[in-house]
Amino acid sequence: MSNQHNQEKLSSARFSESTDAFVEAFTASIQFDKRMYKQDIQGSVAHAKMLTKVGILNESELADIINGLTQVQNEIEAGKFQWSIQQEDIHMNIEARLTSLIGITGKKLHTGRSRNDQVATDIRLYIRDEIDAILPELKRLQTGLVELAEREADSIMPGFTHLQTAQPVTFGHHMLAWFEMIKRDVERLEDCRKRVNTMPLGSAALAGTTYPIERQYTAELLGFDRITENSLDGVSDRDFAIEFTAFASTLLMHMSRFSEELVLWSSAQFQFIDLPDRFCTGSSIMPQKKNPDVPELVRGKTGRVYGHLMSLLTLMKSQPLAYNKDNQEDKEPLFDTVDTVKGSLRAFADMVPAIQVNREITYEASKRGFSTATDLADYLVGKGLAFRDSHEVVGLAVAHGIKTGEDLSEMSLETLQGFCDKITDDVFDVLTLEGSVAARDHLGGTAPNQVRAAVARAKAYLVDSE
Repeated sequence: MSNQHNQEKLSSARFSESTDAFVEAFTASIQFDKRMYKQDIQGSVAHAKMLTKVGILNESELADIINGLTQVQNEIEAGKFQWSIQQEDIHMNIEARLTSLIGITGKKLHTGRSRNDQVATDIRLYIRDEIDAILPELKRLQTGLVELAEREADSIMPGFTHLQTAQPVTFGHHMLAWFEMIKRDVERLEDCRKRVNTMPLGSAALAGTTYPIERQYTAELLGFDRITENSLDGVSDRDFAIEFTAFASTLLMHMSRFSEELVLWSSAQFQFIDLPDRFCTGSSIMPQKKNPDVPELVRGKTGRVYGHLMSLLTLMKSQPLAYNKDNQEDKEPLFDTVDTVKGSLRAFADMVPAIQVNREITYEASKRGFSTATDLADYLVGKGLAFRDSHEVVGLAVAHGIKTGEDLSEMSLETLQGFCDKITDDVFDVLTLEGSVAARDHLGGTAPNQVRAAVARAKAYLVDSE
């Protein structure tokens, strides 16, 4: 067994009996917080450099600590590190191994800090790294949406309200709606990063430290934009974790809505799209099935992330200042949120550009449900009729169409004039699906040329944000 397993717990001098084996396992966090080993080592190296700068460590001791921590990281990444539940957490596991490698100098590393500010720093470093990994995946999903929107800028489909046919739109316009939602998610995450990137190291246990530390120097080494200005808040704040999980909940809500549409559109009842086979599965007994598993699973994972947000909010709601053991429970929901977001984004970013649109089917579906009824009402307003009177006229025409099975565009001029004598043969210019979408020719409208203009703006945004 390694030396770190034989080393007594740091707090053993205070106690007259050993920790109960069950309690030792129950209170340990090493089984999940070991994923922060890089951040813990990164923070320790910076702390050691600061201690050297202020004269607490000498250059030889600093070199030993850096060399020792480098060996520890190599052992972890090679799968040779022996994790000990007796050492409770990532911090004590690494410190114990470091001490076994370099001797008493390893025990000097913790001068001027506490595990309270150490873990608060590690989590911020970890979330910052994960945000920096998530942002490119968000941009990759946006790129896929833009590609699909550009490809389908002229493709007509029914737009829905209440899941009932409302007005015709272009498929490209619909995809750009999702682009806008993800764009807001990007902005939320970038804004969250600003508050994540604040360094609590130097807060020590709760009151700061008597050592002549230089927090700003440590912050510069670790790439933090600022340092916390109150030690009590520095060790106990988990707002940034809640904020990240709130971002994730909003993102997954958007992706779940998108998933719902993909599930509907790929069904035999809609047939609007074909999802790539590699993102679907079959049935064990029904050979005809092609199940949209990826969107369904993302839709399901949304509830998982919502639960993590509520877990973190509940965790923090009744904690007095400063640090409490409760805070150990922040990591598992936070880590699982990170994993869920990254997995969901990767799947969608791969899948979206490969979606195939069945344009003939979406076009024919747009003819059902009298999707150009509003266009007829607007046409009559242009002929001098009040909108409410126009609305009444169109309602009568629709009622007739329901009885006869005719769309408005399929009715004869004579039939339409029976509802209002202001109607002339130019009405068919607005009753066609093409005429309807082309008429929405303004910023934010569904006209194909507006979709292409929006695509150009989106591409420019993606380039500028790199």
